[in-house]
Amino acid sequence: MILTPISAPELDAVLDQFAARLTAPETQTAFALIRATSPDRAAGDAAERDRQVALAFARRHGMPVHPAGTICGFNWDGAALDGETEAYVILHEVAHYLLASPERRVLPDFGAGPGPDTRDRAGAERAARLAVLEREADEAMASLLGILWEAELAQPALASFLDQNWLEALERSAAAHFTAVLQRLITGNLWSCQR
Repeated sequence: MILTPISAPELDAVLDQFAARLTAPETQTAFALIRATSPDRAAGDAAERDRQVALAFARRHGMPVHPAGTICGFNWDGAALDGETEAYVILHEVAHYLLASPERRVLPDFGAGPGPDTRDRAGAERAARLAVLEREADEAMASLLGILWEAELAQPALASFLDQNWLEALERSAAAHFTAVLQRLITGNLWSCQR
């Protein structure tokens, strides 16, 4: 959910303002990749195509996917992914999977506590193993990594970038936060602008 909505007429100016605060070449490259995509979520046949691409991406990264029609209390229940959700959620969960230690991969929602789409919130909270600050760092890295993959897959990454509040605190810390999280992804060999 966007904390501070940005109207369509303001969007380009706000994106320009954010881009101007990015000084490292890799941050500029990553943001340009995201910005080149749509700010609107896919719908209808396009959304289903994106979902199928995201599911194939999850499988390529070693994530089992529950069969269609399975009722899931979690996006990831410790054994398989809920494949009945949107493409951007699936890619976000793949990012969590890659960030999680083997011990956390067998926990609902990777032991990071409930996410926005978790239906069994109490169960996810009981399974949580990360402290609050660790959860926030894990969530930021999964968010940005999922968004970068959306961009690489020609999906509406900018919609996720806006929805996941990467422009919040634009005047103070948004660019620095983006830079720090991207650097952790690069250092961890999870993303490279040399693709």
